[in-house]
Amino acid sequence: MWCVLSVAGAPRRYPELTPMNRVTIKACPLCGGTQLEPTLTCTDRYASGETFRLCRCRACGFVFTQDFPAEDEIGRYYETPDYISHSDTRRGLMNTVYHWVRTLMLSRKARLVMDESHRRRGRLLDIGTGTGYFAHAMDARGWQVDAVEKNAGARLFAKEHFGLEVLPDEALDTLRGTYDVITLWHVMEHLERLDETWERLGRLLAPKGVLVVAVPNCASADACRYGADWAAYDVPRHLWHFTPGTMQRFGAKHGFILAGRHPMPFDAFYVSMLTEKQLGRSLPFWRGLLAGACAWFSALGRKDRSSSLIYVFRKKQQPEG
Repeated sequence: MWCVLSVAGAPRRYPELTPMNRVTIKACPLCGGTQLEPTLTCTDRYASGETFRLCRCRACGFVFTQDFPAEDEIGRYYETPDYISHSDTRRGLMNTVYHWVRTLMLSRKARLVMDESHRRRGRLLDIGTGTGYFAHAMDARGWQVDAVEKNAGARLFAKEHFGLEVLPDEALDTLRGTYDVITLWHVMEHLERLDETWERLGRLLAPKGVLVVAVPNCASADACRYGADWAAYDVPRHLWHFTPGTMQRFGAKHGFILAGRHPMPFDAFYVSMLTEKQLGRSLPFWRGLLAGACAWFSALGRKDRSSSLIYVFRKKQQPEG
Protein backbone atom coordinates (compact mmCIF):
# COMPACT_ATOMS: atom_id res chain seq x y z
CA MET A 1 0.00 0.00 0.00
CA TRP A 2 1.16 3.54 -0.72
CA CYS A 3 -0.08 6.93 0.32
CA VAL A 4 0.50 10.20 -1.50
CA LEU A 5 1.53 13.41 0.23
CA SER A 6 1.40 16.66 -1.67
CA VAL A 7 4.30 18.95 -0.80
CA ALA A 8 4.08 22.44 -2.28
CA GLY A 9 2.06 21.11 -5.20
CA ALA A 10 4.43 18.21 -5.97
CA PRO A 11 2.92 14.83 -4.97
CA ARG A 12 5.32 12.47 -3.27
CA ARG A 13 4.59 8.79 -2.76
CA TYR A 14 5.31 7.05 0.52
CA PRO A 15 4.97 3.43 1.59
CA GLU A 16 2.09 3.13 4.03
CA LEU A 17 3.51 2.32 7.47
CA THR A 18 1.00 1.46 10.16
CA PRO A 19 2.84 0.61 13.38
CA MET A 20 0.78 -1.20 15.99
CA ASN A 21 2.83 -0.14 19.00
CA ARG A 22 3.19 3.53 19.91
CA VAL A 23 5.00 4.99 22.89
CA THR A 24 2.97 7.58 24.78
CA ILE A 25 4.91 9.70 27.25
CA LYS A 26 2.88 10.29 30.43
CA ALA A 27 5.62 11.93 32.53
CA CYS A 28 8.53 14.11 31.44
CA PRO A 29 11.72 12.03 31.08
CA LEU A 30 13.76 14.92 32.47
CA CYS A 31 11.89 16.17 35.53
CA GLY A 32 8.96 13.76 35.94
CA GLY A 33 6.37 16.47 35.42
CA THR A 34 2.97 15.40 34.16
CA GLN A 35 1.70 18.69 32.73
CA LEU A 36 2.56 18.10 29.09
CA GLU A 37 1.28 20.39 26.36
CA PRO A 38 1.26 19.91 22.58
CA THR A 39 3.41 22.43 20.75
CA LEU A 40 3.90 21.52 17.09
CA THR A 41 2.66 18.98 14.56
CA CYS A 42 5.45 17.80 12.26
CA THR A 43 5.41 15.66 9.12
CA ASP A 44 7.73 12.74 8.36
CA ARG A 45 9.03 13.79 4.94
CA TYR A 46 11.46 10.88 4.58
CA ALA A 47 9.58 7.62 4.91
CA SER A 48 5.86 7.79 5.60
CA GLY A 49 4.23 11.20 5.20
CA GLU A 50 2.65 10.71 8.64
CA THR A 51 2.27 13.52 11.14
CA PHE A 52 3.53 13.42 14.74
CA ARG A 53 2.91 15.77 17.63
CA LEU A 54 5.63 17.39 19.67
CA CYS A 55 4.90 18.00 23.35
CA ARG A 56 6.60 20.20 25.92
CA CYS A 57 6.83 19.78 29.66
CA ARG A 58 5.43 22.88 31.34
CA ALA A 59 7.70 22.43 34.34
CA CYS A 60 11.13 22.19 32.67
CA GLY A 61 10.51 22.94 28.98
CA PHE A 62 11.78 19.62 27.62
CA VAL A 63 10.35 18.86 24.15
CA PHE A 64 9.74 15.36 22.78
CA THR A 65 7.88 13.49 20.07
CA GLN A 66 4.65 12.02 21.39
CA ASP A 67 3.15 8.67 20.36
CA PHE A 68 6.22 7.60 18.40
CA PRO A 69 6.65 4.05 17.05
CA ALA A 70 8.04 1.59 19.60
CA GLU A 71 11.59 0.34 19.29
CA ASP A 72 10.57 -2.86 17.53
CA GLU A 73 8.58 -0.88 14.93
CA ILE A 74 10.61 2.25 14.26
CA GLY A 75 13.28 0.56 12.14
CA ARG A 76 10.99 0.78 9.11
CA TYR A 77 11.09 4.57 9.31
CA TYR A 78 14.81 4.44 8.54
CA GLU A 79 14.41 2.18 5.51
CA THR A 80 14.77 4.76 2.77
CA PRO A 81 17.72 5.38 0.42
CA ASP A 82 17.49 9.08 1.30
CA TYR A 83 18.51 8.47 4.92
CA ILE A 84 22.18 9.33 4.49
CA SER A 85 23.48 8.28 7.92
CA HIS A 86 22.75 4.67 6.99
CA SER A 87 22.85 4.59 3.19
CA ASP A 88 25.80 6.98 2.55
CA THR A 89 24.00 8.06 -0.60
CA ARG A 90 25.61 10.75 -2.76
CA ARG A 91 22.51 11.30 -4.85
CA GLY A 92 21.58 14.95 -5.29
CA LEU A 93 23.20 18.24 -4.46
CA MET A 94 22.21 18.18 -0.77
CA ASN A 95 23.93 14.86 -0.17
CA THR A 96 27.00 16.04 -2.08
CA VAL A 97 27.19 19.01 0.29
CA TYR A 98 26.73 16.65 3.25
CA HIS A 99 29.73 14.56 2.18
CA TRP A 100 31.92 17.62 1.63
CA VAL A 101 31.06 19.03 5.05
CA ARG A 102 31.55 15.65 6.74
CA THR A 103 35.05 15.36 5.32
CA LEU A 104 35.89 18.79 6.69
CA MET A 105 34.28 18.12 10.07
CA LEU A 106 35.97 14.73 10.64
CA SER A 107 39.33 16.32 11.30
CA ARG A 108 37.72 18.97 13.51
CA LYS A 109 35.89 16.33 15.53
CA ALA A 110 39.08 14.32 15.98
CA ARG A 111 40.96 17.42 17.12
CA LEU A 112 38.18 18.36 19.53
CA VAL A 113 38.21 14.86 21.07
CA MET A 114 41.97 14.96 21.57
CA ASP A 115 41.94 18.51 22.95
CA GLU A 116 39.09 17.88 25.38
CA SER A 117 40.45 14.54 26.58
CA HIS A 118 44.04 15.81 26.73
CA ARG A 119 45.10 12.63 24.95
CA ARG A 120 46.71 11.80 21.64
CA ARG A 121 45.77 8.14 22.01
CA GLY A 122 43.28 6.28 24.11
CA ARG A 123 40.26 4.00 24.20
CA LEU A 124 37.17 5.36 22.46
CA LEU A 125 33.60 4.13 22.10
CA ASP A 126 31.54 5.58 19.24
CA ILE A 127 27.83 4.86 19.74
CA GLY A 128 25.62 5.05 16.65
CA THR A 129 28.63 5.08 14.35
CA GLY A 130 26.51 4.90 11.18
CA THR A 131 28.71 4.03 8.21
CA GLY A 132 31.86 4.34 10.31
CA TYR A 133 33.58 7.49 9.05
CA PHE A 134 34.39 8.96 12.47
CA ALA A 135 35.40 5.61 13.98
CA HIS A 136 37.73 5.09 11.03
CA ALA A 137 39.21 8.57 11.43
CA MET A 138 40.05 7.91 15.09
CA ASP A 139 41.35 4.42 14.34
CA ALA A 140 43.68 5.93 11.73
CA ARG A 141 45.00 8.29 14.42
CA GLY A 142 46.02 5.39 16.63
CA TRP A 143 43.04 5.20 18.97
CA GLN A 144 41.64 1.88 20.16
CA VAL A 145 38.09 2.18 18.87
CA ASP A 146 34.95 0.20 19.60
CA ALA A 147 31.97 1.18 17.44
CA VAL A 148 28.30 0.31 17.85
CA GLU A 149 25.54 0.64 15.26
CA LYS A 150 21.99 -0.70 15.12
CA ASN A 151 21.57 -0.70 11.34
CA ALA A 152 22.94 -3.85 9.67
CA GLY A 153 23.47 -2.17 6.30
CA ALA A 154 25.55 0.59 7.87
CA ARG A 155 27.64 -1.99 9.76
CA LEU A 156 28.30 -3.82 6.51
CA PHE A 157 29.36 -0.58 4.79
CA ALA A 158 31.82 0.15 7.62
CA LYS A 159 33.33 -3.33 7.30
CA GLU A 160 33.60 -3.27 3.51
CA HIS A 161 35.00 0.27 3.23
CA PHE A 162 37.05 0.64 6.41
CA GLY A 163 37.58 -2.88 7.71
CA LEU A 164 35.75 -1.99 10.92
CA GLU A 165 34.10 -4.70 12.99
CA VAL A 166 31.14 -2.63 14.14
CA LEU A 167 29.08 -4.17 16.93
CA PRO A 168 25.27 -4.33 16.95
CA ASP A 169 23.62 -2.13 19.57
CA GLU A 170 22.79 -5.04 21.89
CA ALA A 171 26.55 -5.53 22.35
CA LEU A 172 26.57 -2.43 24.59
CA ASP A 173 25.41 -4.70 27.41
CA THR A 174 28.49 -6.92 27.00
CA LEU A 175 31.23 -4.28 26.85
CA ARG A 176 33.79 -4.50 29.63
CA GLY A 177 36.15 -1.96 31.08
CA THR A 178 35.92 1.77 30.67
CA TYR A 179 36.63 4.27 27.92
CA ASP A 180 38.63 7.48 27.89
CA VAL A 181 36.17 9.01 25.43
CA ILE A 182 32.60 8.13 24.46
CA THR A 183 31.05 9.88 21.47
CA LEU A 184 27.47 10.14 20.22
CA TRP A 185 27.29 12.22 17.05
CA HIS A 186 23.62 13.06 16.43
CA VAL A 187 22.55 9.82 18.10
CA MET A 188 21.02 10.61 21.50
CA GLU A 189 17.91 12.11 19.93
CA HIS A 190 17.18 8.66 18.43
CA LEU A 191 17.46 6.52 21.58
CA GLU A 192 14.19 5.47 23.19
CA ARG A 193 15.60 4.52 26.61
CA LEU A 194 17.01 7.92 27.49
CA ASP A 195 17.65 7.51 31.22
CA GLU A 196 19.03 4.02 30.70
CA THR A 197 21.41 5.41 28.07
CA TRP A 198 22.78 8.07 30.43
CA GLU A 199 23.25 5.48 33.18
CA ARG A 200 25.12 3.16 30.80
CA LEU A 201 27.36 6.04 29.70
CA GLY A 202 28.22 6.68 33.33
CA ARG A 203 29.26 3.05 33.81
CA LEU A 204 31.33 2.87 30.64
CA LEU A 205 33.16 6.18 30.98
CA ALA A 206 36.45 6.23 32.90
CA PRO A 207 36.52 8.44 36.03
CA LYS A 208 38.46 11.16 34.18
CA GLY A 209 36.98 10.38 30.80
CA VAL A 210 35.12 12.67 28.43
CA LEU A 211 31.60 12.23 27.04
CA VAL A 212 30.94 14.05 23.74
CA VAL A 213 27.32 14.41 22.62
CA ALA A 214 26.18 16.28 19.51
CA VAL A 215 22.46 16.98 19.03
CA PRO A 216 20.26 19.45 17.14
CA ASN A 217 19.16 22.50 19.08
CA CYS A 218 15.42 23.14 18.86
CA ALA A 219 15.98 26.63 20.34
CA SER A 220 18.24 27.57 17.40
CA ALA A 221 17.69 30.45 15.04
CA ASP A 222 16.86 28.16 12.12
CA ALA A 223 14.42 26.12 14.25
CA CYS A 224 12.61 29.32 15.15
CA ARG A 225 12.56 30.39 11.49
CA TYR A 226 11.05 27.19 10.11
CA GLY A 227 8.84 26.09 13.01
CA ALA A 228 7.19 22.71 12.49
CA ASP A 229 8.88 22.36 9.07
CA TRP A 230 12.41 22.43 10.51
CA ALA A 231 14.11 19.37 9.02
CA ALA A 232 16.02 18.58 12.21
CA TYR A 233 12.81 17.67 14.03
CA ASP A 234 12.95 14.60 11.74
CA VAL A 235 9.94 12.84 13.26
CA PRO A 236 9.54 10.07 14.23
CA ARG A 237 13.25 9.16 14.09
CA HIS A 238 14.13 12.02 16.44
CA LEU A 239 12.34 11.27 19.71
CA TRP A 240 13.86 14.01 21.88
CA HIS A 241 14.46 17.65 21.04
CA PHE A 242 17.11 19.23 23.23
CA THR A 243 18.05 22.78 24.10
CA PRO A 244 21.26 23.80 25.89
CA GLY A 245 19.34 24.03 29.15
CA THR A 246 17.67 20.63 28.96
CA MET A 247 20.87 18.93 27.80
CA GLN A 248 22.80 20.33 30.75
CA ARG A 249 20.04 19.18 33.12
CA PHE A 250 20.09 15.66 31.72
CA GLY A 251 23.81 15.47 32.34
CA ALA A 252 23.48 16.76 35.90
CA LYS A 253 20.66 14.32 36.59
CA HIS A 254 23.02 11.43 35.84
CA GLY A 255 26.17 12.65 37.53
CA PHE A 256 27.84 14.63 34.75
CA ILE A 257 29.19 18.16 34.67
CA LEU A 258 28.93 20.16 31.46
CA ALA A 259 32.53 21.12 30.68
CA GLY A 260 32.08 22.78 27.30
CA ARG A 261 29.84 23.56 24.34
CA HIS A 262 30.90 23.89 20.73
CA PRO A 263 28.69 25.05 17.85
CA MET A 264 28.47 23.05 14.63
CA PRO A 265 28.45 26.00 12.18
CA PHE A 266 27.71 24.07 9.00
CA ASP A 267 24.54 22.47 10.36
CA ALA A 268 22.51 25.67 9.97
CA PHE A 269 23.27 25.67 6.24
CA TYR A 270 22.65 21.98 5.65
CA VAL A 271 19.45 21.81 7.71
CA SER A 272 18.10 24.95 6.04
CA MET A 273 18.85 23.55 2.58
CA LEU A 274 17.20 20.26 3.50
CA THR A 275 14.15 22.06 4.89
CA GLU A 276 13.74 24.10 1.72
CA LYS A 277 14.06 20.94 -0.38
CA GLN A 278 11.50 19.05 1.70
CA LEU A 279 9.07 21.94 1.36
CA GLY A 280 9.34 21.63 -2.41
CA ARG A 281 10.44 25.22 -2.90
CA SER A 282 12.32 26.41 -5.95
CA LEU A 283 16.09 26.83 -5.72
CA PRO A 284 16.33 25.02 -2.36
CA PHE A 285 20.13 25.13 -2.33
CA TRP A 286 20.29 28.91 -2.65
CA ARG A 287 17.29 29.56 -0.41
CA GLY A 288 18.82 27.29 2.22
CA LEU A 289 22.20 28.92 1.85
CA LEU A 290 20.67 32.32 2.54
CA ALA A 291 18.57 31.07 5.47
CA GLY A 292 21.58 29.21 6.87
CA ALA A 293 23.70 32.36 6.63
CA CYS A 294 21.06 34.32 8.54
CA ALA A 295 20.95 31.62 11.23
CA TRP A 296 24.75 31.50 11.40
CA PHE A 297 25.00 35.26 11.87
CA SER A 298 22.29 35.11 14.52
CA ALA A 299 24.35 32.57 16.45
CA LEU A 300 27.61 34.51 16.34
CA GLY A 301 28.59 35.10 19.95
CA ARG A 302 25.49 33.20 21.10
CA LYS A 303 26.12 29.46 21.16
CA ASP A 304 22.62 28.80 22.45
CA ARG A 305 21.28 29.91 19.04
CA SER A 306 23.40 27.43 17.04
CA SER A 307 21.61 24.86 14.87
CA SER A 308 23.46 21.98 16.53
CA LEU A 309 25.80 21.87 19.51
CA ILE A 310 28.52 19.55 20.70
CA TYR A 311 28.35 19.10 24.48
CA VAL A 312 31.40 17.93 26.44
CA PHE A 313 30.64 16.26 29.77
CA ARG A 314 32.84 14.98 32.54
CA LYS A 315 31.91 12.86 35.50
CA LYS A 316 31.36 14.56 38.83
CA GLN A 317 34.27 13.59 41.01
CA GLN A 318 33.31 11.77 44.17
CA PRO A 319 34.87 13.17 47.37
CA GLU A 320 37.70 11.03 48.71
CA GLY A 321 37.19 9.11 51.89
